[in-house]
Amino acid sequence: MLNRLTDTLNFQTQALTLRSERQRLLASNIANADTPGYQAREMDFARALRDATSETGQASALVTTKGAHIAPPAMRSETTLKYALQSQTSLDNNGVDMDRERASFADNAVKYEATLRFINGSVRTALDAMKSHTQG
Repeated sequence: MLNRLTDTLNFQTQALTLRSERQRLLASNIANADTPGYQAREMDFARALRDATSETGQASALVTTKGAHIAPPAMRSETTLKYALQSQTSLDNNGVDMDRERASFADNAVKYEATLRFINGSVRTALDAMKSHTQG
């Protein structure tokens, strides 16, 4: 029982961490919407979650976007971080599609909140189960 609860919480914790990292990535895209030559980045969330929850995912190398930047530990392999496809070209070569970024940001925020609620509910249920019948 305890191992199953721990495994579930570990999985959800990894998902929450990755959702947070994806939110930062999307916010960076939005912040650079007017930066000439900036190419929007996107995370392959499913692959990142698989890598983060597998034993082999821990040995991946860090990803750098520029020489002075180090990617967060959650984004360990280049396969999880990709360039977003441009929906239309722009004169300044900026690859940020604000409609797509806003929609992705809102979608990710909802999924982050859902994951947080799931973790909260799981912990609350476990605590309730540990209480004796005389305490409740």
